[in-house]
Amino acid sequence: MRIGVPVEIKNHETRVGLDPASVAELVGRGHEVLVEEGAGVAAAFADDVYRQAGAHICGREQAWAADVVVKVKEPLPEEWGLLGSNTLFTFLHLAANEPLARALIDAGTTAYSYDTVQTADGTLPILAPMSAIAGALAIVAGSHHLLSTVGGPGVLLGGAPGARAGVVVVIGAGVAGTAAAVQAKGAGADVVVLDVDEARLGRVRTQLEGISRGTVRTVVSTPETVERECVAANLIVGAVLVPGRPAPHVLTRALLDRVQPGTVVVDIAIDQGGCCEASRPTTHDDPVFQVGNATLYCVANMPGAVGATATHALTAASMAYLLPLVDGRDDPALGRGLNVAGGMLRAGAVAEAFPHLPAQVL
Repeated sequence: MRIGVPVEIKNHETRVGLDPASVAELVGRGHEVLVEEGAGVAAAFADDVYRQAGAHICGREQAWAADVVVKVKEPLPEEWGLLGSNTLFTFLHLAANEPLARALIDAGTTAYSYDTVQTADGTLPILAPMSAIAGALAIVAGSHHLLSTVGGPGVLLGGAPGARAGVVVVIGAGVAGTAAAVQAKGAGADVVVLDVDEARLGRVRTQLEGISRGTVRTVVSTPETVERECVAANLIVGAVLVPGRPAPHVLTRALLDRVQPGTVVVDIAIDQGGCCEASRPTTHDDPVFQVGNATLYCVANMPGAVGATATHALTAASMAYLLPLVDGRDDPALGRGLNVAGGMLRAGAVAEAFPHLPAQVL
């Protein structure tokens, strides 16, 4: 089978769909891999390294015309003309992107989305490593925008002798939220984690208590507790995920008028529409905007900031599902990742989001 790897064109998307080791494995199994010229450069993988792995370096249209196209991010509007009746394997986040859903339907594309590949126990194995990276980066980005030199309130999360530590509120104790909480506590911050699931809160508390710096509190999430904790925060991380569905709004626009001036809100859920009512997607070039007293950071491809690390982590997870896809083997978790096929929506959550679009849910 011919597998194409195009260049990612999203703003500062430095990841690439396959690393050279994955290419070598696919070639060793008898597949042909077509890597667009320069696809891996931003992740520190030169074309020659792909050649040595057995790939053919090609042009854009050749990569998109392969039997299976492996990407990282969703096709942007300028790429929709390259969609065809082949198979696409990438992050789609379709429940928050009706125009793309329509484009995939119209093109007759068979589209699998990394974020809805799901095992029987509910784990999202391809999304998980990217969520962990985004959670850690939420603290890095949030800390930066708390600096006075970029217009922030001048807060160091770890504090200093004679100065209290910063307060980080993490909403959602899943993979991304836990990673954010670990990073924040490791930086010496006072961390508050909110979630509706008390068992999750117990697990994250146990994990964070093993970190000597900072403090941690866990709180059951309700509208009242979210408001109470957020008004005392310096950095708020929104990490609420409902697999395959738009993120619920747990941070209201009105609350942003009540937080401390300069409070940074990092909305990790922005790929699914955002869990803050005022959120809108931003880019690495222009990552923040002001609403009320808050600075909102809503970059839709946060792991693109660490392209080499993120590509290795992504392909380590995605290859377990790409192999059955290209080998023609059934895999239940991969099957749950099917979003579009035969000109119809196939994922229940996406069909619920767009009931007016043609659907045949499996």
